[in-house]
Amino acid sequence: MAPSSSSVPQQRKQILRFTSHRHLRQRLLLSLLSGKSIIISQIRPDDIHVGLRDYEINLLRLLERITNGSTVEISTTGTSFLFHPGLLPGGSYSHTCSLGRSIGYYLEVLVPLAPFCKKAFDISLFGITGEEGRDLTVDTIRTVTLPHLHIFGITENLELQIKKRGAAPLGGGQVIFRCPVVRQLKTIQFIDKGKIKKIRGVAYSTRVSPQFANRMVESARSVLNRFIPDIYLYTDVYKGEESGKSPGYGLTLVSQSTTSALHSFESLSTPPSESKTIQQTPEDIALFSARGLLEEINKGGCVDGKHQWLVLLLMALGKEDVGKCLMGDLTSHTIQFLRDMVTFFGVKFKLTPVQSDSSTEKTSTGEVMVSCVGIGYSNVNKSMA
Repeated sequence: MAPSSSSVPQQRKQILRFTSHRHLRQRLLLSLLSGKSIIISQIRPDDIHVGLRDYEINLLRLLERITNGSTVEISTTGTSFLFHPGLLPGGSYSHTCSLGRSIGYYLEVLVPLAPFCKKAFDISLFGITGEEGRDLTVDTIRTVTLPHLHIFGITENLELQIKKRGAAPLGGGQVIFRCPVVRQLKTIQFIDKGKIKKIRGVAYSTRVSPQFANRMVESARSVLNRFIPDIYLYTDVYKGEESGKSPGYGLTLVSQSTTSALHSFESLSTPPSESKTIQQTPEDIALFSARGLLEEINKGGCVDGKHQWLVLLLMALGKEDVGKCLMGDLTSHTIQFLRDMVTFFGVKFKLTPVQSDSSTEKTSTGEVMVSCVGIGYSNVNKSMA
């Protein structure tokens, strides 16, 4: 069961200890959901710039704002901090994100927390809407991450609006995230990946020629049209104040199967620097995205690699029943997340490699059937209303 307000002081005595800045966000997330305090030490002790980065401190301040009773104690050198989690009251907020990371860096923590607030959660975030290779873009969160919440019963008034786009490095973007609250999550049996029936995508550009978006659509189609006819890629061109402060362009692709399994891949332009003055062409970005999507689909499973951890978390927090989900190769991030789930909640997952259907010889397909018994996590914040 989730911690009640009266049990928080007692649980603060149980402090979990971790080292390194890696997996910092997921440990903060699990700390808030479990009510267990954490100490993270040895944060970049050997770097030239030791300790926490600006965007990590910015995230800690955001979590302090949206919670009631959370405290953060950062050491003088910034190489360690103590985090005491509080309760989640919900409500409306506004936050300016650090330009060191994109808005997706923050949303990946807020999305799993929002359903367990006391009141509906609503926040406006300002900053960079997408950055190559580090965090999910706001497009992927809107088209892939939020639909994963639907299968757990979080549907009404769940939305992410992109008001302004802001490319790296100067940002200038704005998104609004709204999420309802739930008392308890559904148990899922997501074991049939189905067959791909359609591919959707959005090619966007800011402060560059509108033709860049059209060129990305044409190049992506040149690859994807060989496999499936139902493809719709639309262009999203931003001008004026809505286009942010830096030029940029990118393509996000999403495939949907007959059983509503989603796989995605995205690629963005990189801002020019002193060492790299030539950006990728729109054709390069589109071809990379299209081939990346095909590779993601080839890995199999009902969930793509970037959302494995989210589905596993919601499965574990579900009702006290057995939930199952078919996944492709587990990423290193997912494997570490499974370990942290044991540390915070004591939840263990059963991993069963899927064998091929060949009658001559049995070989592994690389897919894994993941199952666990939910802990029956209930939203105590909502019950206090």
